[in-house]
Amino acid sequence: MAKVVVIKFNKGCKPYYFDGGALELEKGQGVVVETSRGAEFATVVDPAREVPEKELVSPLKPVLRAATEKDLETVRRNEERRPQAIETCKEKIRKRGLDMKLIDCEFTFDGSKVVFYFTAEGRVDFRELVKDLASVFHLRIELRQVGIRDETRILGGIAPCGRECCCAGCMPDFKKVSIKMAKNQGLSLNPGKISGLCGRLMCCLSYENEYYAEAYRKMPKIGSTVGTPEGKGAVVSANMLKMEVRVKIEKDGALLYRDFPLAEIKFNRNSRREDEDDDKNSEE
Repeated sequence: MAKVVVIKFNKGCKPYYFDGGALELEKGQGVVVETSRGAEFATVVDPAREVPEKELVSPLKPVLRAATEKDLETVRRNEERRPQAIETCKEKIRKRGLDMKLIDCEFTFDGSKVVFYFTAEGRVDFRELVKDLASVFHLRIELRQVGIRDETRILGGIAPCGRECCCAGCMPDFKKVSIKMAKNQGLSLNPGKISGLCGRLMCCLSYENEYYAEAYRKMPKIGSTVGTPEGKGAVVSANMLKMEVRVKIEKDGALLYRDFPLAEIKFNRNSRREDEDDDKNSEE
């Protein structure tokens, strides 16, 4: 086991392991760390975590120092420059007539470079834009094209559940999400109901997919005929949390809706496996 310092950068919620050396750090404290881009400001998440050696990429980058008042002032100054820099870049984009949408910008900690993030339908020739921006800021300019999911991660926002978007608040990396996950959970397949702010499938569909996928395999198909203690009927819905099945039974000329535990239901389980094979083939 190796002892590391876990830090996070301001933009993003992915944790990184750094070598704290002999520094005495506290959770939530600002630090200056060495990265491939040079010195950067970050926040300590865990000052002393033990991690298996196999999870580390050696050699670890060092924590250079605990942030000083001067460092914090530099961060505040860089943050204050952002709004004006964004407006300036948007103005230059309009003048050039470029088909791109500016998302955000950030100044590197040492103040030597400014990075602009944008989205676009295709490739954009922004060479002249870089020259325009360099003449204004007198710094190195980097324009970085990001995807629509990255846009939501950078800008953040409130998801349909009322909480902060997972990608911006608590999810280190994007996970693969498929429409089958929504089907496994018995959700409406209406895109408006299962899509996040980015317009793509909600990341949270993957959180409990393992449980729902297993429960889904045990349940009879909706609309199929099953046997119950009260006679045969058609499956109307399935509650995969309670592992219950709602069945519509025709009895004495009347339609009855009854909930039965899965253990009391008799049905052809091979049909469920065949249905899964069809789903798998359609995805391929």
